Amino acid sequence: MARYNAKESEKHWQSEWERHQLFKTPEHGDKPKCYVLEMFPYPSGRIHMGHARNYTMGDVIARFRRAQGYNVLHPMGWDAFGLPAENAARDKGVSPRDWTYENIAHMREGLKMLGLSLDWTREFATCDPEYYHQQQKLFLQFYKAGFVYRGEADVNWDPVDQTVLANEQVIDGRGWRSGAVVERRKLSQWFFKITAFAEELLAALDTLDQWPEKVRIMQRNWIGKSEGLKFQFTLSDGGKLDVFTTRPDTLFGASFVGLSPDHPLTQELAKTDLKLQDFIAECRKTGTAEAEIEKADKLGYDTGLTAAHPFDPNWKLPVMVANFVLMGYGTGAIFGCPAHDQRDLDFARKYGLSVIPVVVPSDADAKTFSVGTEAYVGPGKLANSQFLDGMTVEAAKAEVAARLEKAGIGERTVNYRLRDWLVSRQRPWGCPIPMVHCAKCGVVALKESDLPVLLPEKIDFSKSGNPLDRDLNWKNVTCPECGGPAHRDTDTLDTFADSSWYFARFCDPHAREPVNKDAADYWMPVDQYIGGIEHAILHLLYARFFTRAMNRLGLIGIQEPFAGMFTQGMVCHETYRDADGWVTPDEVVKEGGKAYRKDNHAPVEIGSSEKMSKSKKNVIAPETIIADYGADTIRWFMLSDTPPERDIEWTDAGAEGCWRFVQRVWRLVSTAEGLAPTGAKIPADLDEYSLGVRRVVHRRTAEITDHLQNLRFNRAVASIYELATLTGSLNEKHNGAVKREALEALVLLMAPMMPHLAEECWRALGHESFAAQAPWPQFDPGIIASNVANIPIQVNGKLRANMEIVIGTSQEEVLAKALAFDAIVRAMEGKPLKKIIYVPNRIVNIVV
Repeated sequence: MARYNAKESEKHWQSEWERHQLFKTPEHGDKPKCYVLEMFPYPSGRIHMGHARNYTMGDVIARFRRAQGYNVLHPMGWDAFGLPAENAARDKGVSPRDWTYENIAHMREGLKMLGLSLDWTREFATCDPEYYHQQQKLFLQFYKAGFVYRGEADVNWDPVDQTVLANEQVIDGRGWRSGAVVERRKLSQWFFKITAFAEELLAALDTLDQWPEKVRIMQRNWIGKSEGLKFQFTLSDGGKLDVFTTRPDTLFGASFVGLSPDHPLTQELAKTDLKLQDFIAECRKTGTAEAEIEKADKLGYDTGLTAAHPFDPNWKLPVMVANFVLMGYGTGAIFGCPAHDQRDLDFARKYGLSVIPVVVPSDADAKTFSVGTEAYVGPGKLANSQFLDGMTVEAAKAEVAARLEKAGIGERTVNYRLRDWLVSRQRPWGCPIPMVHCAKCGVVALKESDLPVLLPEKIDFSKSGNPLDRDLNWKNVTCPECGGPAHRDTDTLDTFADSSWYFARFCDPHAREPVNKDAADYWMPVDQYIGGIEHAILHLLYARFFTRAMNRLGLIGIQEPFAGMFTQGMVCHETYRDADGWVTPDEVVKEGGKAYRKDNHAPVEIGSSEKMSKSKKNVIAPETIIADYGADTIRWFMLSDTPPERDIEWTDAGAEGCWRFVQRVWRLVSTAEGLAPTGAKIPADLDEYSLGVRRVVHRRTAEITDHLQNLRFNRAVASIYELATLTGSLNEKHNGAVKREALEALVLLMAPMMPHLAEECWRALGHESFAAQAPWPQFDPGIIASNVANIPIQVNGKLRANMEIVIGTSQEEVLAKALAFDAIVRAMEGKPLKKIIYVPNRIVNIVV
């Protein structure tokens, strides 16, 4: 018997699948549909193990559903605009377009090597003019519907590179390339009005019962609905100041009123206060990211104004500008209660402000309870609060709100943490915004007949700033309204916009409108969406917003884009370091549990297992493993042992174990004897041995079907291992048709996971058709319900394996079968057998 040659087999079957267009999306019909989509990748140049895991999982679902008789849409595309292409263009002097499409070609080849059942005829990249032409149409339709507007917003400005930086490009307050201190500047920019959808985006999360709860929680927190109170302070200059709070119960614990550096009152005061101007400038050195502002040292400036407490006009609170108060939340002004908010407490301690506990634990003495370095945010009763003393927090909130509303200076209101989506990017490699600016007419939308606005063929990165702003031939145009001189908007759209509707475009990637409604109404929503937890907030939220906006415009019939959502874990590997720094796995050899460099045998420190990354050089290229073991080995490894939502550690030993199983399955099938011809019927009068085999086969089929339907890939793998063990025990006592049924079930049940091996085995069993087109094995509940017992096998009291037997099987046969398990042989470690304890139909305990 020849060993299974993965390299030849996989290349052959991939060619055959493509030649017969096996995975081309079928026309709409009477079959149920299943739309499987993995988050499309950024074309960085090469696929990595994270890609292999993500796309293998999606492929298993797609193949499984096809076998079950579904019409399956399983497309692939490229999230192709973005900063890395600009960096490559700037650093290497190449075109971002050429760099991107070369990377796409490399990655397409890598993904095809994995044997994914993708419909490549629907492939597109977001940098394709055909795609961003339709995105520009969407922008104009959103604009006409009021979902897009222009407003001012702070940006991170690099004064050396003369460009806007994304939050992640600001490192310790400096530009990641120039090292210059970043400034905060206001620019007029484009926004999507996502806040108009805040309540429905929040409420609809309850309907997404096929999403991980942690993802729904993250979205709820990001939308951040808070019910609170907006009320007025009277200032010492006679002015009024609106503040918003979610904790009106703590009003008697107030020690200051805080203003955002961008609050209109702050700006007005700064006109005559040079020190305040300097303070605002200092605040602007912090980036615009909320997290960065949160972590920054708390800074304050006393304006000299005071605010009268609404329940005691003689109680004056200093009005201070504070760098941690955000203009974008509430009213841009707060009252600070240091005892019960950590930011307020840090600020109060720094500036010597009072700290008055007004909520104390129910079992604490209000007279002696105090707050040290940590604010008290737990439950309790009101204290030091006049008419609120003794109340619960909720009762006190209601009482304060009622009194201030009665006084005409307060109003209960709902606020959202969610801000409108700023989509302007001052970068050239993105979707151009289809608007022009005219001195006479103002901002003017282009007509659809003037689209697409194409990017220039050549983009000059030799100077600082936005190349589109310098390209006068591209920038200068005629106003579509008055015919006078005008200029294009030189911003491009946030790349999150590109990925916020691509799933709808896949339904008909060459439609003459953004979305073919008939096709989308058939295929949408996506039945199973798969991607990393890092996209749980922004990408998913923006995609949900786009879908709802398109629904309101009548472009699509659904409101939620993804019925099922799954977030897979990361792929990890050991890290290695020598005296000079990080070392790659292929530079390391292990001897006796220690690691050394292959070239000079210098010692190497074995570090922790971490996410594969270029920075720590612990990356394993899928192409290397495919060359050594084949794609099916990678696929099997990615699905084995570890639950799919958890991180998995790549090990050479694990890969070799998967490769051995590939060879084992091939041996089982290619050396099988005594099989009935293909299509042979199972006799009605089976012997007990053969009937027992059928029971196990049908039970495993039911288990694996259930596991795949519920994305329990690792448990499906475990059941296939057990089925392989069963088929390995078949002999001349078993009926030939039953043996064929068992082997064919094994092959077809593993086909979604190891499709190349399945095709080879399917041909070896005498079939002329593709395993990829064979129907999913069916199970008979009547057979499963028969007298079969599942028996745990222990070695020295520790569970090592499970096996199924027909109730009543002789003790000799049970023990022989137990001792034959690979896991049991390994656990015994060659030690002498002392005794075997067998409780009939219950348990086997082997003592060594």
